[in-house]
Amino acid sequence: MLVEGSFTVEAPREEVWRCITDPAVMAPCVPGCEAIETVDSRNYKARVKVEFGPIKASFNLGVEITEENPPDSVRSITRGEEGSRASIVSAHNLLQLVALDEKRTEIRYRSEVSVVGRLGKFGLGMMRKKADQLGKQFGDRFTARLIGGVQAEGLPPQADVGS
Repeated sequence: MLVEGSFTVEAPREEVWRCITDPAVMAPCVPGCEAIETVDSRNYKARVKVEFGPIKASFNLGVEITEENPPDSVRSITRGEEGSRASIVSAHNLLQLVALDEKRTEIRYRSEVSVVGRLGKFGLGMMRKKADQLGKQFGDRFTARLIGGVQAEGLPPQADVGS
């Protein structure tokens, strides 16, 4: 399933790059992210909860940065499973930062996502709708955090960020 979208923030591209590549800033912006751990400069582990209709799932994810072109783009691969292995997810991701002018940056994201197991049995329409909702929540949270600082009002508490 292809998931893609974009949003604009009122900040220079270099500042957006600094924030979007910082796990301490990113983790609280990811809907359902409960914890993130830095393994090394290119690998992270995260725990993320999602709800698809009546099904709740908690995924243990590994994120590997496969290519960085500061401050333009970053490619990554995300792989993970539920603790019970009921569902397995993998995604090839591309994040691009486009300077609209000196003070505004468009963030474009694109993920080719594969889900197998119990969540994979849901219809494509339901999965896409949920992915779109999560993308919008991320964009709103990231924008609020970047503009308002790390303690932006209305954001969930910061996820546990280990290193």
